[in-house]
Amino acid sequence: MHLVTGDTLEQFCAELQAKFAAGEVALDFPYDGQYEGVCKERQFASASALRDARGIAREQKAERSAWLMRDFSFFDAPAVAFFTLPTGFGLREDCDLGMFAQTVILGLTAHGLGSCPQTALASFANVIRPTLNLGDHKQLMFGMSFCYPCETVVNEVRTEHTASADVVTFHI
Repeated sequence: MHLVTGDTLEQFCAELQAKFAAGEVALDFPYDGQYEGVCKERQFASASALRDARGIAREQKAERSAWLMRDFSFFDAPAVAFFTLPTGFGLREDCDLGMFAQTVILGLTAHGLGSCPQTALASFANVIRPTLNLGDHKQLMFGMSFCYPCETVVNEVRTEHTASADVVTFHI
């Protein structure tokens, strides 16, 4: 995990926003999953809830793009953690990193901090890798912005929870 603040964070803000605006994406790990069925429905519902909270209609592409740009200013958080894996690691280690990140989130929460895991930050590995000196032996998975929570409508968004019976198979 690499923690970034201060001037380096400001540099990332400028560079990532420019790369996003230019459509210059460079991933270490491709987004190759396909959302279908209930997963697609949940993804759409989550995006809709966030747009609705901001008062942005789905048809308002410029406003949606401006909101997406907020990812690359780290939602104004003063710190971001970047999570990496050694080159050559696979799905099992991806899961381990996810569990580690969840533990970081719980630790931040226990200390009164809020966090926002952001896979979008890995879209610009070509900018982040050199600054963090990742070399060829590490790959960027995602980032996580964190700070003391502020009052904003998106922090109040709650999506519908799936019933346990729909995601858990009980063997009694």
